[in-house]
Amino acid sequence: MDVSTTKKRLVWTMWAILFPIGMVYSYIKYPPNLSDISLDMVWFLLLMVGSALVPMVVNRTTIFFVLWTSIATFLLFGLFIEILFIQIALLFLMAKVKPGKGDSYKYPLNSLMFLIVSLLSGITFYALGGQNDLITLGNGRDILLILAYTFVYFASNQACLMFLSRAILNVKRKLFSKDFIWEAASLCLVLPLGMVLFVLYKEMGVISAFLVGIPFFSVAIILKLYNSADIVNEHLQKATDIGHELTQSLKAREVIDLFMNRIVSIFPVSHAYILDVVDNKELHLIRRYENGDNLSLDIDPLIRHEGIAGEVWASQKAALYHSRSEWQTIAKGYMPEGVESVLSVPIMRNQKVVGVLLLATPQKQAYENYQLMIVDILCSYLAIALENARNYELTKKESERCALTGLYNYRYFEKLIETEYQHLKEKKYNDLSLILIDIDHFKSINDTYGHQSGNEVLRALADRLLQFFGDQGIVARYGGEEFVILLPDVPKKEALALAETLRVMIANRPFSVEQQLTQSRSRSLIRITASIGVANAPEDAEDYLTLIRHADYAMYVGAKRRGRNKVSEYQSIQANV
Repeated sequence: MDVSTTKKRLVWTMWAILFPIGMVYSYIKYPPNLSDISLDMVWFLLLMVGSALVPMVVNRTTIFFVLWTSIATFLLFGLFIEILFIQIALLFLMAKVKPGKGDSYKYPLNSLMFLIVSLLSGITFYALGGQNDLITLGNGRDILLILAYTFVYFASNQACLMFLSRAILNVKRKLFSKDFIWEAASLCLVLPLGMVLFVLYKEMGVISAFLVGIPFFSVAIILKLYNSADIVNEHLQKATDIGHELTQSLKAREVIDLFMNRIVSIFPVSHAYILDVVDNKELHLIRRYENGDNLSLDIDPLIRHEGIAGEVWASQKAALYHSRSEWQTIAKGYMPEGVESVLSVPIMRNQKVVGVLLLATPQKQAYENYQLMIVDILCSYLAIALENARNYELTKKESERCALTGLYNYRYFEKLIETEYQHLKEKKYNDLSLILIDIDHFKSINDTYGHQSGNEVLRALADRLLQFFGDQGIVARYGGEEFVILLPDVPKKEALALAETLRVMIANRPFSVEQQLTQSRSRSLIRITASIGVANAPEDAEDYLTLIRHADYAMYVGAKRRGRNKVSEYQSIQANV
């Protein structure tokens, strides 16, 4: 999640102001009993630090079971010592989590949150008449005081999380989220443990730390393992769902977009790149995602063993790096600033690398081995979905396009003109013009230079037509040496002007062809002309088939029969008939 520099500075500023005030206030208002200071405190500090070293991550929120030692420390040594110990434990927690350079603001943020939580719960305890040296848990009143302390601790912790998530992290946190349920469940575990630790310490001394600590850490580790297994199963289910989504898309770009959107939503990713193997020689970037934006692909290609992606391609094995120091000697070419953790996986199809995925984030230790497995599964789905989409697009293109010129063929053009005519009927535009072109004396080109040379002329003319009309018209090969151009929302007068300009361009710019019927195979420049017919709807036709027929009529009757190398419109022919 992206946090602005301004907000990060604000967090540090608030911490620098409020933290000393809170510590001084707790020391003066609720001073520790210095006569109680002993080495026993060290054991409670060690218990709290140990609790910080077995955190769980639920919904990307780090949870550590510190409340059981926090309760006992508070009851035995007072509010100031509890705040001091929990702040020290927080330092160990942050060292365990290892936030990246850009996430250093998380320490003051969490420090302030725990300071506020400790103060609110402690002040509530004292306001209700609680006194540390009089608590024995031997009566109902003491139990109610501890329950009030715990309730305020839990409620204020959730309130702080919701407020800070929205105000600083720009994340709308649900009240009854999965991490809320985990924290509520853990409260039912740690509250009795904290009370037992307090009672046993009163009776047995420091040995209570071992008697309660050993079962606690055993249970905490089991819960952590269970949570990890639960997370893996959840990710496996998500991977399966994503695989089904990918295979339902029949466009390569949609497949890549969907894959990128899903993968950045389930993994900690600030940078993501998909590279495609081209001609088994180079890796070309086909998708570049950085901090929420899809950026341009102007990055030089990589070869085998070049950079992290090149090594993954060459070895056909995934790579996982936890910090910059592990990969900085391997990386080559482009690598964004501030990145620490990197995960790169080959995209395999039929035991061959067809691409490489690279994920990165500024946070250290961001990726775990199970995530490598999940990403590998997702890349397998991506490879299959991309192959299916590309095969579909190729088949679709071959069914829609003329193999010689690359233009739309007549069959597909009929579908297009029917659709455009429907748009005309729906008043989406006022005119639909059609230009039909036939090359004059094309048979003589084939007879003089050979059919291959005739094909050269057809390909060259197709290219010129595409360049001439651009996005203004839809160009198709009508059949043989005939071409057709559909001009949506172009009036007939403008279509006639375009047709005349086109006729002059064809007549005045010679075509280069190779002589196929002689041994020399020399190239020659030849000039050709074209006869052109123009018709318009609704002026000349009431349906799209009539529009085609009238353009064809204008071309043959108005241009071909009157000497060729002419432009003719349907309406003027009718007037002269």
